[in-house]
Amino acid sequence: MTSETAPPEVTLAIADGVAEITLSAPERLNALSPAMLDELSAAYAQAEQAGVRALVLRGEGRAFSAGRDISGVDPRNDDVIGYLEGRVQPLLQRMSEFPAPTFAVAHGACLGVGLGLLIASDVVYVAESAKIGSPFANLGATLDSGGHALFVERLGAHRTLDLIFTGRLMSGAEAVAAGLFSQSFPDDEVLERTRAVAATAATGATEAFRASKQLVRQLRDERVGLWESMSAENRAQAALCDTDDYREGFAAFQEKRRPVFHGVPASGNAAASGNGVGA
Repeated sequence: MTSETAPPEVTLAIADGVAEITLSAPERLNALSPAMLDELSAAYAQAEQAGVRALVLRGEGRAFSAGRDISGVDPRNDDVIGYLEGRVQPLLQRMSEFPAPTFAVAHGACLGVGLGLLIASDVVYVAESAKIGSPFANLGATLDSGGHALFVERLGAHRTLDLIFTGRLMSGAEAVAAGLFSQSFPDDEVLERTRAVAATAATGATEAFRASKQLVRQLRDERVGLWESMSAENRAQAALCDTDDYREGFAAFQEKRRPVFHGVPASGNAAASGNGVGA
């Protein structure tokens, strides 16, 4: 008698230098179990090893992610630190440090740890009807996965606590208008719009994008000042002078043609083509 293997709840497909990672537990709105977080981390590792030049993260079904899967959690012996600090935070840091532009597609519920996945992505495109906020008022829990930092930075203290105390959820269009994320699109357009932007990014100068990611992280996480950031920019620009893409960009400008960038994947491998399933 053979036992059937459960299908993966996170899938990875790679084509033309772009990785697409999909949360595939639509029956529970992609609520994240510890095993699913491990699958997601493995998918990012596989995409990095493949040397992709852009990555798209999306959710299957009616929601991006409703957050942590608490369906079987007993609060009397819940290992919160093991889940959040042992699994969630390392995953979000891995996502944030991915060595190529990352794009997330936010639709439906984007809550709790699901919101954290968006925070850890470089660019978030949001469906107009998406639901974003802190739904924990009725759980006796608090916002986690970086939500406080995002809301206070973009909304201020008063609006942040208003969302937390009331449990009110913002629409995708409202969240973008408030400066939380990049752009909002009609629900039936957001995925294809995101894929198109990721495909364009994958033809860009990868090392220059990586430099900008690092500069932005320094400003956000280390709160460096103007002149320190400017010095870091100067050093980054000098380092880029040694890349083929930098030389190609200048040559294309001088020759009045479109540049053809090849990127330099962090793994040292050529960007992968074809399809694969990871996790």
